[in-house]
Amino acid sequence: MTAKGKSKLAEITPRTAARIAAVQALYQMDMAGTDVNDVIAEFIERHFEGDSRDEVLATADRVFFADILRATVRRQREIDPMVDEQLAIGWSLVRVDSILRAILRGGVAELLDRDDVPARVAINEYVNVAHVFFSDDEPRVVNGVLDKIARRLRGHEFVRRITPS
Repeated sequence: MTAKGKSKLAEITPRTAARIAAVQALYQMDMAGTDVNDVIAEFIERHFEGDSRDEVLATADRVFFADILRATVRRQREIDPMVDEQLAIGWSLVRVDSILRAILRGGVAELLDRDDVPARVAINEYVNVAHVFFSDDEPRVVNGVLDKIARRLRGHEFVRRITPS
């Protein structure tokens, strides 16, 4: 790994690492049909701990990781139509890249289930996660889709407060 790559590792917080791991786990669940509890156990054993642990993922907040996965699975029937509504005409969630699908699902699950995380923070985090996996237009897609959904779900967080002079 380059020196630049190592400096980026220092910037990854435990929650950011949890989001990256959650996207990988959601991808695995989507592709292999793995049960949520099995994938959580596998990630803890193989990626967070033990001999084959991943340098970045080892720092992940395990509880936050599991919360994102469980929320995504529990609310997927709500999440997918919300994302479909925001995609370009002619596109649906099942047509987009499977990693992008995992990022969008995780981001919407967090917007729905984690009021302790400000909407703008969640959007920014998932855009950054998209940059981990993509270098083209996908981060902009994540930003646009999550921003529109966040404004609908948590509009109060986007209202400008005018202070009297």
